[in-house]
Amino acid sequence: MAERWIEHGAAMIWAILGILMGGVLKGATGAGAPILAVPALTMAFDVRFAVAVMIVPNILTNVWQAWGYRASLLERGFVVRFLAAGVLGAVVGNLLLAWLPPEALSIAVALAVLGYIGLRVLRPSFRLGYTIARRLAFPAGMLAGVLQGATGLSAPASLTFLNAMRLERPQFIATASAFFVAMMLPQVPMLIALGILDGPRFLLGFAGAAVLALGMPVGAWIGRRLPAQVFDKLILGVLGLIAVRILYLATTG
Repeated sequence: MAERWIEHGAAMIWAILGILMGGVLKGATGAGAPILAVPALTMAFDVRFAVAVMIVPNILTNVWQAWGYRASLLERGFVVRFLAAGVLGAVVGNLLLAWLPPEALSIAVALAVLGYIGLRVLRPSFRLGYTIARRLAFPAGMLAGVLQGATGLSAPASLTFLNAMRLERPQFIATASAFFVAMMLPQVPMLIALGILDGPRFLLGFAGAAVLALGMPVGAWIGRRLPAQVFDKLILGVLGLIAVRILYLATTG
C-alpha cells in the first residue's frame, strides 16, 4: 500500500513539474505548454484526463497572452481570416476523424514540419513575405484547424506558418495565442458531450492553470532577454519536439 502511495506521489510531482515547465516554455515562446504538460499528466493518469484537465489552463493562459500582447496583433484582415479558417477547419477535421487514419495524417504532418526545419537549417535566410503570407492566411488556418480536429494538435501547421513569417516575439505570441483560443473554445462543449470533461476535472483545470501561471512570468522574463535569432531557434526547437512526439505516438500507438 505504501509503495502505491509513493509511486502515485512521485507521478503527481512529475505532473506538477511538467505543467510548471510548460508554463516557463509558454511564457518564453508563446506556445509549447502542452508538449511538456500533457505527457506528464498522461504518465500520472491517462490521455483523456490530461486533455480534459489541460483545456482550462490552455484557454485561460492563451486568453491572458492574447490580451497582454493585443497591441502587437497583426492587422485585422489577416487575423480574422486566419482564425475563422482555423475554426472552420476544426469542424472539417472532426468529420475527417471519423474515417481518416489519424496515424497516417500525423506522420505526414510531422514529416512536413521536419522538412520545414531542414529547409530553415539549410537556408537560414528563408522568409515568407507578408504579402504572400496574407494570401496564405486562410489556407494555412484551415489546414491548422483540420489538424486540430483530426489529430488534436494544430501547432505543426500554425506555428510553422507563423515562424516562416519571421515575426517579432510580441507579434508571434499575440497571433498564436489568439489562434489557439479560437481553436480550443469549440472543444469545451465537445469534451463535455463526450463525457471526458466533467465537474471535478474542470475544477482541477483551474489548479493546473495556477501552476502554469507560476511558470509563465519566469519564461516571459527569459524571453524578453533572448536575442531575436535565439528566439527563432527556440521556436524551431519547439517545432522539432512536436514533430518527434507526433512520430513517436503515431508509430508506437
